[in-house]
Amino acid sequence: MLTTNCITGGIGAYVPSVAKPWNKRRVEHLYRRMGFGATPEQVTAALLLSPSALIDQIVDQAAVLPTSPTPVWATYTLNPLVGYSSTDNADDEMRDHLREWRRQLLTDMEVNGFRDKLVLFWHNHFVTGWSTYQCSKYLYQYHLILQQYALGNLKDFVYEIGKTPAMLLFLDGALSTKNNPNENYSRELYELFTLGEGNGYTQTDIIETSRALTGWRASPGTCLDAYFDPTRFDTLSKTIFGQTGNWNYDDVHDILFQQRGSEVAHHICRKIYKHFVYNVPDETIVSALATTLQSNNFELVPVFKQLFKSDHFFDDAFVGAAIKSPADYFVGLLHQLKINYTTTILDYIANGCGLLGQVLFEPVDVAGWPGHHAWITEDTLTRRWDIVNDYLATGVDTITKDNWVQLAKDLTNDSNDPAVVAAAIADYLLPNGLSDPNMYDTATQIFKSDIPENYFEDYSWNLDWPEAPDQINALLGYLIRLPEFQLA
Repeated sequence: MLTTNCITGGIGAYVPSVAKPWNKRRVEHLYRRMGFGATPEQVTAALLLSPSALIDQIVDQAAVLPTSPTPVWATYTLNPLVGYSSTDNADDEMRDHLREWRRQLLTDMEVNGFRDKLVLFWHNHFVTGWSTYQCSKYLYQYHLILQQYALGNLKDFVYEIGKTPAMLLFLDGALSTKNNPNENYSRELYELFTLGEGNGYTQTDIIETSRALTGWRASPGTCLDAYFDPTRFDTLSKTIFGQTGNWNYDDVHDILFQQRGSEVAHHICRKIYKHFVYNVPDETIVSALATTLQSNNFELVPVFKQLFKSDHFFDDAFVGAAIKSPADYFVGLLHQLKINYTTTILDYIANGCGLLGQVLFEPVDVAGWPGHHAWITEDTLTRRWDIVNDYLATGVDTITKDNWVQLAKDLTNDSNDPAVVAAAIADYLLPNGLSDPNMYDTATQIFKSDIPENYFEDYSWNLDWPEAPDQINALLGYLIRLPEFQLA
């Protein structure tokens, strides 16, 4: 755990200095937190820009990215039967669509970086689970909202996500009627999605809000779009946060952000901080971000720019202080090692995420994956090793091997010194390099593999040798087992 006296930076903009230079290490830190690591090309391009200009570029590009291509099954329904081959086959076909969309999610993260890292973050905030709605169309609609609003307006985001069939079914809003209002969504709307547990709401507010949210419908038996049924809506007066009227879905969100805007801003910014900076929030920084969020009418872009541009974010104490989620772990490998990923590889990674406790589109519960230390147990750590080792042993294709050799050349200016190559790859993949200088000697010996020493002594060995990909493979097998490799 970090101690506060280690951290010197505030919310003010980071200005490079002798003590805090704008260098490869800080560029890589930024890309690990805003994406999934930086390639040598990304580092070179980044160092030509100021930190502020680079962050503007990353955020602005992410904000205008198109959403994922619409799959053909996005309009499939069960009743009437549209798209599916038969009612009997629909379940199997839906499971195929789920696998396809997990592959799409992983691909988007590797290709797009920040925007789709945010999608995963918001998926773990506005949680829904496939097993409760089991409809391909509903999966697509939910994911679409996550992409559209990942860097949009928070109030609009909360408003739209609550009307997705996935959310209506996950938290029983679709069952809520004037005669039997269901409190599940109204409780989580406040406790998890906007205010934080016990912060600014009462049980009466939950009950009254549940009445205002009645009437919305969705059904996995039909896979039709969500709709409002006025005959199920409670038309009587409700009192929410001291405001009385015949409130409906729209009114709930207006009242929430008008009457509890500060609480919403603090809760969201605290969660952003914990995910992108460190698991223990600095409340001074959180308050500054919350002020920015509220003063910008709940637009998210200014908050992320302020956070990532801050001197606080670039403090040395935060480099390598976050534990990678399974998705961060695997997508980071895809991105930094330039792995030629196929459908088979993506399915392997999606399954690997599940084995490590991160089933994509199925968080553990409504509170989401707890993250940070929860990602690493004795069991999941060895599984991380095993999953990657299995790939290194059997799954590396020729294109990827060629990419590894070129990567090693780029990192070392095509050095023929095995110590230089081994150290460069280790420093590239580990946030703070190897913790013990002797470990570089170990890495070098592993990298040399079974090649006789005289070929290194007379400098005849080089990265064009046919053994080079296997040497890199052996080094990776060593590095992935290190504690440092689990950090971002």
